[in-house]
Amino acid sequence: MVDGYSTGSALSRALAGRGVTCVHVRSAQTVGEYFRATFRPGDYEVDLGFVADWRALVDRLRTLGVDQVVAGTESGVILADTLNHLLGTPGNEIATVLARRDKAAMAEAARAAGLATPTGRAFDTVAAATAWYAAALGGPAVVKPVDSAGTDTVRFCRDVDEVRAACAEVLAARNLYRVPNRRVLVQERLVGTEFYVNSVSHGGTHRVAEVWRYTKRPGPAGAPIYDYEEPVEPGSASAAPIRDFVVAVLDAVGVRSSAAHTEVMLTDRGPVLIETGARLGGATLPDVVAKLSGVSQTSLQVQCLVDPVGFAGFDDRAPRWSASVRNVSLINPTRVAAQAPHWCERLRELPTAVAVAAHGVPGAALPQTVDLISAPGFVYLAAEDPAEVGRDYRTVRRWERDGLYGR
Repeated sequence: MVDGYSTGSALSRALAGRGVTCVHVRSAQTVGEYFRATFRPGDYEVDLGFVADWRALVDRLRTLGVDQVVAGTESGVILADTLNHLLGTPGNEIATVLARRDKAAMAEAARAAGLATPTGRAFDTVAAATAWYAAALGGPAVVKPVDSAGTDTVRFCRDVDEVRAACAEVLAARNLYRVPNRRVLVQERLVGTEFYVNSVSHGGTHRVAEVWRYTKRPGPAGAPIYDYEEPVEPGSASAAPIRDFVVAVLDAVGVRSSAAHTEVMLTDRGPVLIETGARLGGATLPDVVAKLSGVSQTSLQVQCLVDPVGFAGFDDRAPRWSASVRNVSLINPTRVAAQAPHWCERLRELPTAVAVAAHGVPGAALPQTVDLISAPGFVYLAAEDPAEVGRDYRTVRRWERDGLYGR
């Protein structure tokens, strides 16, 4: 596994539990604390760390008997695909590897396949970006890095001055993986309902594990912040245009044997690609999803890796969800100098709370939520009656307004 962080840590745990021997590789010399904190070293037989010489790394992996390479998180996508290509193990198409990481190349590949993408271009200077925006777009826009994730430095802009400021901010910053942003992407802002599809592919056969509908809200820093997401039955009529579109996107960008997380806006002109990543979706508790629906993207990828015949027979259109579910992102409305001692426990006591992914540190500071990374965590709410879920969701937001996180 390359970069076994975020949801990759759930995958490593599940594989180790199935008796699979796992080897870990880092794609970069250093790893930020946000990702390092999720790493599970005990799941791996060997941790090779960062190896700059790819030939030496390939030789070492061959010696260890590695028969498949997977990306644990977004930063591992290119190295995982490259290693599969060099090892001759099942993987994605190497010719389109850049389109699975660079959002501008991704959009080009999708457009070449006849799929709808936002009007947009990538630039390496603020002047070029703003000149193009003024001449070609001139309306609501989105500005973001070409190769980050999790709403990192994503900005919603209304005019040329805001676009100029957002482009300058992106080009002066490092992305979520601590790599300097050399290019910035400027796109039209899509209007519609946003979905994401978590899938697993093997030998070009794609299976949909999860479809979720996003609800986001504008954040205080100009970036969208996550509000909540709700599952959609993958085999339902409402999901059909989304899943068909996503399968075509996966083919267009060369996904053949990996997990993928694809975000789509359903607009008046139909589905439009936001972006896709050849890795597991983040900000999720796979065990909870599997308990509520019978399967998660992580459990499906495990099946793909250890039982490809069973994976091929998986019915990804069968009804799944037995309850009304919301994955609610926590939002801290203002910086807290000292956290309250029991705010996580309060969330767990909600009648519909089935899991809380948060770790409060009493007395420690807590930043204002301005993006996904600064969110205090998330909570899964589930009940047969959707009204009960809605009630507890409103309670969470009221508690936050009333100072849930502070003393």
